[in-house]
Amino acid sequence: MNRHLIWFRNDLRTIDNSALFMACQDPDVQVMALYFITPQQWQQHHVAGCRVEFELNTLRQLSLDLQQLGIPLTVLTTANFDSQITDLATFCQQQQITTVFYNKQYEVNEKQRDIKVEQCLQRQAIDCHAFDDQCVVAPRQILTQDGRFYSVFTPFKKAWLNHTQLYGFKVLPAPTVKTHKLNLQPSNIPHHIAGFTSHIDLSYWPAGEHAALQRLTNFCQSDIDNYKALRDFPALNSTSQLSPYLAIGAISARQCYQAALNRAHSQGYNQGIEHWISELVWREFYKHILIGFDYVSKHKAFKQDTDALPWRHDKDDFERWCQGKTGFPLVDAAMRQLNTIGWMHNRLRMVAAMFLTKDLFIDWRWGERYFMEHLIDGDLAANNGGWQWSASTGNDAAPYFRIFNPTRQSEKFDPEGDFIRQYLPELAHLDKHTIHEPYANNQQHLFLDYPPPMVNHRQATQDTVKHFQQLKHN
Repeated sequence: MNRHLIWFRNDLRTIDNSALFMACQDPDVQVMALYFITPQQWQQHHVAGCRVEFELNTLRQLSLDLQQLGIPLTVLTTANFDSQITDLATFCQQQQITTVFYNKQYEVNEKQRDIKVEQCLQRQAIDCHAFDDQCVVAPRQILTQDGRFYSVFTPFKKAWLNHTQLYGFKVLPAPTVKTHKLNLQPSNIPHHIAGFTSHIDLSYWPAGEHAALQRLTNFCQSDIDNYKALRDFPALNSTSQLSPYLAIGAISARQCYQAALNRAHSQGYNQGIEHWISELVWREFYKHILIGFDYVSKHKAFKQDTDALPWRHDKDDFERWCQGKTGFPLVDAAMRQLNTIGWMHNRLRMVAAMFLTKDLFIDWRWGERYFMEHLIDGDLAANNGGWQWSASTGNDAAPYFRIFNPTRQSEKFDPEGDFIRQYLPELAHLDKHTIHEPYANNQQHLFLDYPPPMVNHRQATQDTVKHFQQLKHN
């Protein structure tokens, strides 16, 4: 009897999983599942401890779901991608696997590994089937008229929407229960991995695809309608907060898009739905960028000339930013949110990133790495794309002269100061006017256990603009 293997990576779900669905299509085969814990590789990629813990929690739920389908999940620990190749080949030999199924990953190291995997399995006469599963519209399905990858979001979005309307897309069901079950117990999944510590309370992030689907359902029942109006206010719980589930594949982009369309069909299309779909398209845009311009996976700026910028590498200033002690309340509250719960509101990611790169003129790669080391939803494409947007080094990035004023951002998007008070208790007693700029009153510092602004925003950003202008003239 043939035996299929589904190799799970960042696709930890049973519903709408292309590789799993196809692995189970033949009713006369046995199906096994495999997942690799790769501590050394995760450390090289700066994966956050809270994300590792969240992934392990999700794996335990996935194992239970797979058991209901008659598919045992084996979890193996191996050092890195190179050892994955040999360990996978050994596992396939031991278990008499005839075909391996997996969903593609788009990062450079992962793509190189998969090329070697297919070559290795071919030498063992094992078939290998790979699927584009991360996006609603797979990379290379939409290109510019001259056959290139899009580098500007607006035409990409137009092409993306046209493609989905013309060709549609399908959300696959979970596979049916296997009749030919294997007499094999699933692996015990560890709760912690050496080298990855997390102090984050994960009770807010219940594990598994069922929790993800419930969160999606709740969001699309009402909050999505007000998404455009409320999404930029961090004190409000007005975003879907599905990013951790998307990052590890506990839910698919297709499921999210379908849920938004279902809401539009039942209640009418509105600006909230339109803007949330636009955020899904942004996510896909950055995934496509990884394929079309793979040097961004190698610590390179998309606008390669900006690698010549004389970025500062001041460790003391960087540490103040990391710890939320810059003297700019919204920036500091954002960083303390990240350090406390392993997640940061999207508006605040832009504010914090732009402050580091434009006010402090510190290398965006330092901030990109710090975010990856602390985010529960850490994802190379989204994180790199967001940082390069803020630093004005990326594709379709913010113009270098358009720089957020952190105080004005605070007044606009946290007008009552509620978010700041939540994460900066030392400022909680200040009124809604003073809290955004506590040192505007020259006497106020006598009563504060809070640092003064570490830079003059106007002067710092003028200096940054000069650096970019000099780059243009060189």
